[in-house]
Amino acid sequence: MENVVLTIHLILALLLIGVVLLQRSEGGGLGMGGGGGGGGVMTGRQAANALSKLTWIFAIGFIMTSVSLTVLAARNASTASVVDTGLPETTAPVVPLLPELTLPALPSDAPATPPPAN
Repeated sequence: MENVVLTIHLILALLLIGVVLLQRSEGGGLGMGGGGGGGGVMTGRQAANALSKLTWIFAIGFIMTSVSLTVLAARNASTASVVDTGLPETTAPVVPLLPELTLPALPSDAPATPPPAN
């Protein structure tokens, strides 16, 4: 259920971004249509009204999915705090123990450094 709502939420977010970018700003921006050119199916005012209605629809849907995702997350959350739960009890050591390593004994007259390479 949460994945379905999240998918719808992401689609609405992308649609909302697209519709907002298509709208005509005061400076012209990325707005499509409008202007002085005629011959289109919709006039500039009709396109602006349709895009603003789509913006409102997508924004309301986005807010509704945001609230529903919050409710779903709150329902699945546990009531205990992370601090109250503490660390889980472990019986095995966290770091695996390494086998005991023993170095071979050096003769007393052997140098402590490796011999030079030839």
